[in-house]
Amino acid sequence: MKKLLSEFKTFINRGSVMDLAVGMIIGSAFTAIINSLVKNILTPLIDWIPGAGDTGALQTVLREAVTDESGNIITEALILDWGAVISAIITFLCTAIVLFLIVKAFNKIKEAGSKVKEELNSAIHKDENAEEAAAEVAAADATTAEKERQSSTETTEKLLKEIVELLKSEKQKN
Repeated sequence: MKKLLSEFKTFINRGSVMDLAVGMIIGSAFTAIINSLVKNILTPLIDWIPGAGDTGALQTVLREAVTDESGNIITEALILDWGAVISAIITFLCTAIVLFLIVKAFNKIKEAGSKVKEELNSAIHKDENAEEAAAEVAAADATTAEKERQSSTETTEKLLKEIVELLKSEKQKN
């Protein structure tokens, strides 16, 4: 039983499950908003179409209701309600458009965030490259200075040897 509870806890704590739960809640809230929009605003506008109101122009009666002499309904009428289908289609389209806009905005925000992250990584990489380049220049300068020092030492030794030889040759002449 503990293993089952542990596995369930792991499952619930996954990010995708939480995202799905949030999506379902937001979806149901949008559905309520869209249903209200269609029922209270768009359907009355559709009913404004000549012949579409209470006359039943958006309905097809397949079988009339059967009533007895006192007016009690014995058999319900069988009606195809085209207006309800149109309302459902409008509800679906409105919901799809709203969700499309939300996903588009989310993707735009996500793209901007990844762009900023990429620029930041690039700047960090440039700083690292600049530090490496500075270290290489310093090493090259140190190597050049060492070579110049060695060259200077060799030149000085050469000159001293030449002076010594000249002095010896002068001494032998005298």
